[in-house]
Amino acid sequence: MLLGIVDTMMLSGYSDTAVTAVGLANQVLTIAGMFFGFLTVGTAVVLNQSLGAGRPQDVERISALSLTLNVILGLLISMTLLLFPGVFLNVFKLSGGIMEQGKVFLSIVGSSMLMVAINMTLGTMLRCRGIVKEMMLVSLASNVINIIGVYIVLKHPFGMPVLGVGGVAASTWVSRLFALLVLLILCSRSLPHRVRLLPLKSFRKEDIRLLFKLGLPSAGEPISYNLSQGVITYFISVLGVAALTTKIYTQNITSFVFVFSMSIGTATQIIVGHLIGSNHKEDAYRSGLRSLKTGLLVTTAVSILLYFISSPLLGLFTSDAGIISLGRELFLLSILLEPARACNMVLISSLNAAGDVRFPVLIGIISMWGISVPMAFLFGVVLHFGLAGIWLAFAIDEWIRALMMFYRWRKQAWKRLVIVSQEQLNM
Repeated sequence: MLLGIVDTMMLSGYSDTAVTAVGLANQVLTIAGMFFGFLTVGTAVVLNQSLGAGRPQDVERISALSLTLNVILGLLISMTLLLFPGVFLNVFKLSGGIMEQGKVFLSIVGSSMLMVAINMTLGTMLRCRGIVKEMMLVSLASNVINIIGVYIVLKHPFGMPVLGVGGVAASTWVSRLFALLVLLILCSRSLPHRVRLLPLKSFRKEDIRLLFKLGLPSAGEPISYNLSQGVITYFISVLGVAALTTKIYTQNITSFVFVFSMSIGTATQIIVGHLIGSNHKEDAYRSGLRSLKTGLLVTTAVSILLYFISSPLLGLFTSDAGIISLGRELFLLSILLEPARACNMVLISSLNAAGDVRFPVLIGIISMWGISVPMAFLFGVVLHFGLAGIWLAFAIDEWIRALMMFYRWRKQAWKRLVIVSQEQLNM
């Protein structure tokens, strides 16, 4: 996530239009990345439960299948974004300068989506085995490379030319390539099986069916979320460039709160999946509740802290007093928003780990398109509450979904679902 934040921060000293262009292009890239998510989510469910059940042969086969499918999908998405970036940016009705910069960034970074697909799959293989510290170091090193690259292309040290948005995109591309190479080395050293692609003749229909059965519904929630965010971004574009810029700056900073939620959710999914795979479902239930409490406390504390230091944080991006003032309002509302988002991250991860993938998607789609989008339009555009009204709509949507997810987890219907059967445990 720091890749996009660093790009935005350093571009803010170069051009506000560049910030807007890159922010919108990154939104398209986020949606594109969600299409890899349905395979990695399904893979994580199967791998966690298979590891808990002690079935390494299933782990190796499913890992190879997932990697092969994501490579194919990654190639298609990379070529599409490289060749047709303008098709996806036209929805935002951008002015000429912003559109051209957005197309340059989207085409270059979009061509790296194959690497994103592979990195997501390799990361899933490692995380399911608890190999997480090494991955953190890979991410840190990748960000250092990106920071150095962006500095070179924007700050023109030693008289080097300023390469602008295209140079920033190239730096992101190189940092992702570095991450890919290191992850391949890490997998070869840490996994008991080799990383390989599965020949088409070795595909098993039941494996593909299982990945799609688990993955497609569970990926639907984040895909729906990002698509709804795209629609809401269009509403914000009606409010003007300043509103768009404020949204991008604020979300870049508050994404640090999301990192905590996502991390706790990912860890919970690993633990719950292993416990369910080993048939310790009551322990899995209690683990999910403990993680929920942790997520609420951590995200609330971090949100409050960010509000009190929001002015200097926003000052890192801009000196515009209007943007800073509006951003502070959004940070205040984020104290209401982010804890609910944490609840959803933890509970949905827990339900996914148990194989209960359809309920979160169904509720998510109904809530996002029935509450978040229409209320964002009503509060933000019709009633002229602006960005603050849109943030309030986000919070209402997240809390309604969080209450529904909590009810689902407490009901414990997921205990009746079987991914790795008891017969398999005894084999």
